[in-house]
Amino acid sequence: MNTTTMVACIVASMLFTTVMINSNSFAEPIESQTVITPINDSIGIEKTTLQMFISKDNKLPWGFVEGKVSNPVADYPVIIQIFDNNKIISGNNVGAVKFAQIPISEDGSYEYKFRVLDSNQEKTIKLFDGGYTVKIFKVVYLHPSLVV
Repeated sequence: MNTTTMVACIVASMLFTTVMINSNSFAEPIESQTVITPINDSIGIEKTTLQMFISKDNKLPWGFVEGKVSNPVADYPVIIQIFDNNKIISGNNVGAVKFAQIPISEDGSYEYKFRVLDSNQEKTIKLFDGGYTVKIFKVVYLHPSLVV
């Protein structure tokens, strides 16, 4: 085995070990529920609700919500809402934290990145910590096989 191959193997092993050690830092979807509400005869809003937990030991600065829309309607973005399960707002059962409109790629995929940790003058601030409810809204064709 030449030196270049050996160095590449060592670097790959170190990266894999780092990911495995920090794997408990990622937010993990716990439970998911999807409901489609028709808007008219051909399109509807697909709403997916899931629970996300961000560990107190998290050391990663970014979190993200990603997915793929199998039958998207053109020119409608994905709407993502993140609510803090521990903060109550009057008239709402959970506290609003983040709202975003995300464009859908040609392959139907989407991704929303958000800051979990913020560093300012050597001080780290946890922007997200604990349990959150994530609601994802997508405009979809109700009968994609009928779309020309």
